[in-house]
Amino acid sequence: MVKPFVPQLVYFEPKALDYPLGKELMEKFTKLGVEIRETTSHNQVRNLPGKNDFQKYRIAKSTLVVGLRKTLKFDTSKPSAEYAIPFATGCMGHCHYCYLQTTMGSKPYIRTYVNTDDIFEAAEKYMKERAPETTRFEASCTSDIVGIDHLTHTLKRAIEFFGESKHGVLRFVTKFNHVDHLLDAKHNERTRFRFSMNADYVIKNFEPGTSSFADRIEAAGKVARAGYPLGFIIAPIYVHDGWEEGYKDLFERLESELPQEAKKDLTFELIQHRFTKPAKRVIEKNYPMTKLELDEEKRRYKWGKYGIGKYIYEKDQEASLKDTLSDYIEKYFPNAKLEYFT
Repeated sequence: MVKPFVPQLVYFEPKALDYPLGKELMEKFTKLGVEIRETTSHNQVRNLPGKNDFQKYRIAKSTLVVGLRKTLKFDTSKPSAEYAIPFATGCMGHCHYCYLQTTMGSKPYIRTYVNTDDIFEAAEKYMKERAPETTRFEASCTSDIVGIDHLTHTLKRAIEFFGESKHGVLRFVTKFNHVDHLLDAKHNERTRFRFSMNADYVIKNFEPGTSSFADRIEAAGKVARAGYPLGFIIAPIYVHDGWEEGYKDLFERLESELPQEAKKDLTFELIQHRFTKPAKRVIEKNYPMTKLELDEEKRRYKWGKYGIGKYIYEKDQEASLKDTLSDYIEKYFPNAKLEYFT
């Protein structure tokens, strides 16, 4: 069982202490005896402990920066939602394939923002612009928000904020099972709580620092029984020996854990494993012993936005992955909606 995250080192930006959440976190980390430092800005977080890059990277992943979200213009978040809502950045997990390794670059520390009212106010403006259309907000584009929410309760506030809204809904996804404090939130079925799931082989080999296969499935059951609309992102769908059985086992276990009521409104998102050349370099540097298959010769190249292409599975393999997992969804969850395969 992965214990709830507690940072080894916490930095506070000066203005963070002007906000109730900033003061609360200062008090919490002081009581826990965590080392606390000041920084003028997260960009000034340098000289982290560690004898080499390998150690520094791991310490950075257990470092939290408490600050303000200055940019209140939200990024788009297709195909999952209209907008990404920014409550945190970075993740304490060590998933070998994670795209945050390249987008976070040399700053893999975790950031949490204490000016939550400003973020909710910005969300309100986006909702008004699109009303009476429903606006979907994705809270996990740049972090695994559940992984730190037992400390901040920002996500819980967001769930209740959207629970009261007329034109907004919230979505997020997690690999952590630390959900108990969210079960009594007044969500009014306006938050879709998603779990990132995978075959047990993938979780064991490529997702260190996250909750286990069994713990996530158990947490999904709790969330379903709390009445949340539920979803699963199966990602990255990864070809390995016995992958058909591995994914079948996943769907069988989910089917037996979830209450009947939850099965009437389930969503699935399917994302095949992919990597870019820059990601491959970073992965091999940060996880030199990884068994992750990154052989460009076994993949096809797909051009992406901004001229950055990615390596995805060959067409016949891609079709096999899509057909096999779609068949499992049809068999075990006939009322579920497959939102996309990519």
